[in-house]
Amino acid sequence: MQISVLDWVVVAVYFLLNIAIGYYYKQRAGSSVDEFFLSGRDVPWWLAGTSMVATTFAADTPLAVTGMVARNGIAGNWLWWNFVAGGMLVVFFYARLWRRSGVMTDIEFSEIRYSGKPAAFLRGFRALYFGIPINCIVLGWVNLAMVKILMLVLGVDKVNAIIVVLLLIGITSWISTLSGLWGVLVTDVVQFVIKMAMVIVLAYCAVAAAGGMDALMTKLAALDIARGVTPGGKNSLLSFVPDLDSPWMPMITFLVYISLNWWATWYPGAEPGGGGYVAQRMFSARDERHSLLATLWFNIAHYAIRPWPWILTALASIVLYPGLADPETGYIKVMIDYMPASLRGLMLAGFAAAYMSTIATQLNWGASYLVNDFYRRFLKPHESAKHYVLMSQAATVVITLLSAAVTFYMDSVAGAWKLLIVTGAGTGGVLLLRWYWWRINAWSEVVAMGTAFVVSVALQLIWKLDSDNPVQFAWLMIITVSVTTAAWLAATFLTPPESSETLISFYRRTRPSRGGWAPIAALAPDAKPAADGLNNLGCWIAGCVMIYMALFGLGKVLFNEIALGAGMLVLAAAAGFYIYRDLSRRGWSSIAE
Repeated sequence: MQISVLDWVVVAVYFLLNIAIGYYYKQRAGSSVDEFFLSGRDVPWWLAGTSMVATTFAADTPLAVTGMVARNGIAGNWLWWNFVAGGMLVVFFYARLWRRSGVMTDIEFSEIRYSGKPAAFLRGFRALYFGIPINCIVLGWVNLAMVKILMLVLGVDKVNAIIVVLLLIGITSWISTLSGLWGVLVTDVVQFVIKMAMVIVLAYCAVAAAGGMDALMTKLAALDIARGVTPGGKNSLLSFVPDLDSPWMPMITFLVYISLNWWATWYPGAEPGGGGYVAQRMFSARDERHSLLATLWFNIAHYAIRPWPWILTALASIVLYPGLADPETGYIKVMIDYMPASLRGLMLAGFAAAYMSTIATQLNWGASYLVNDFYRRFLKPHESAKHYVLMSQAATVVITLLSAAVTFYMDSVAGAWKLLIVTGAGTGGVLLLRWYWWRINAWSEVVAMGTAFVVSVALQLIWKLDSDNPVQFAWLMIITVSVTTAAWLAATFLTPPESSETLISFYRRTRPSRGGWAPIAALAPDAKPAADGLNNLGCWIAGCVMIYMALFGLGKVLFNEIALGAGMLVLAAAAGFYIYRDLSRRGWSSIAE
């Protein structure tokens, strides 16, 4: 792709803007660890929610979606669409609880919910496990996507592309260490606007290159016929729901996705009950209402609004570049061949924005684990605020270097997604119930994590179950979740409960529903627990309907099925109105700034 001097000027202006934002927030971020990692807990909902959306929109995301669509059509996106139910669960059942907890990280939660050495071990282990290996896997696949982009755009080999990526990481790391979370949040908004604008323009150019929407659909129908598939029928490229007799998504696999995967599996950005950088944004929110609305906006934008520009470009890439050895690169090839020359600089800036928004969050979030939950908790508990800020900056640099090494050993973004899904299978039950059942203790979580890892690894290495094989993936999930759930339940009942003092303190602090805390509630009659479980359940169901109907309705309108699409959008609006009315009645819909 030919890149002009003007293109490089646009890219340079983009980087200078990010650096200026970093310097603007430098003094504020350096005042305390609370400011560095949580922006002083004073972030409005729209900023926190948009930052969540920007973080989950990395350079890898459109490439992974393109690969899914090229292999399995639009329905291939059920690999991540199934997490809608879990996302809505966080909005209505967990967002306010997380904000009430007052912790700095979701790992610090371990020592307000549990006590003693098991709680300390859990906190330290999770800090290192999620802060280094898991975080580096995530950073590695984001780096890999950027490497693929640079190899095609700049015409360089993998080693040189990684060198350029290291330079980008260095700039991002520098900005992150300068400005803390405030800088990350504000740059996220800027980056989100740039990259969304560019992917929409690219989708328009891709469809135009295929001859327009009608011609694109005709050509996709011809591809369906060549594959022995009825256009618009089962297993069609344009089908929104997979054919349950298809080799790539048999019924057992689809049932695992929609009934098990969304609540039982830990996955970055879709943790059961919330966690990771999503929890960090909830902690940073101005109050409980801002926390709820931030996560609601995140889920609407993430699932219902953002996917279609990627999908349209992916469909066009199938027509324009049939038979690609690596279908994920189809997205980049469309950009190289069909993006107007006048917009190439902005498109490059858009990919840099997609990359940097995720990298900045992962670095800040990972450093918060290493410093707050390991270094300060176990090694240096009585140092100054300035010392901890300096260590946070050092931790950011260490994670940066480790993630670069991981990139060499990855070859598929979607494959890395599946790796984390399988490894985290089975832990979701305990992560959800620890808020709503007093009997769960620290050993419940320790056993869940250990069992999930051992069982999933054993099934893959000893019994040779392949996560890339749909049926074997389903059985891998079913067995891992079943064994892990049985193990942590056994551990829960075979070990003593947490002390009454710890449980009462947690109950008063977070005020969960009384139902699963009856013995503790009787010991704390002064506490006022939440009593809106049925209302939350109604909003959860309405939220799932709203997201799916908006997602599919927009798609039907784009593919000229106007009446059906409009009907789905009306249902989405009705579900949204139900949520608005319920939150208004409870005083949660309007925000006093």
